Amino acid sequence: MTDELVFYTHPMSRGRIVRWMLEEVGRPYRTELLGFGTTMKAPEYLSINPMGKVPAIRHGDAVVTECAAICAYLADAFPEAGLAPPPGHRLRAPYYRWLFFAAGPVEASVTNKALGFVVPEGRERMAGYGSFAEVMSALEGAVSEGPYVAGDSFTAADVYLGSQIGWGLQFGTIEKRSVFERYWQHISRRPAALRAKDIDDALVAERR
Repeated sequence: MTDELVFYTHPMSRGRIVRWMLEEVGRPYRTELLGFGTTMKAPEYLSINPMGKVPAIRHGDAVVTECAAICAYLADAFPEAGLAPPPGHRLRAPYYRWLFFAAGPVEASVTNKALGFVVPEGRERMAGYGSFAEVMSALEGAVSEGPYVAGDSFTAADVYLGSQIGWGLQFGTIEKRSVFERYWQHISRRPAALRAKDIDDALVAERR
């Protein structure tokens, strides 16, 4: 099938984000499970993602890597799922803003904090995201304005940004502010989110 949708992943990876997105899209897809340091680094997969990491998708001849890019691509490739404001719509701005805020400042600041890296005082502009405190403040504002980050409708931005918050709360890399907990509890109860979690949890159990 020229439009076959293939999902490359590992159940204990950021692939969980894309699994959720795929379940929201509701289209059939085939899963290719890869191993860290083995099949992820094999020539066959490196032709898909030269970084040798997951997740990635192949949709026909199109290959997409990076979680935020995959979420954005799937939302546009399958508009009938209603996971992105239409191009030109005023809500496209906050949709893009918070989707890529999560992929940039949130991801970078949370990772640096978890690794014990602190931006030297006076060098915040070089880091791009400023400081962890500033990122958390902006993130709190993003999820405080409404039920979702781009108006009253759930979008791919909520999948990606929400996953960052959910993981951060679970592993203690994001402060347990009430607004974060409320937002995560709200979106993580979606049927697609629960289906995706069940699928990946079962795959983890099989590998033990």
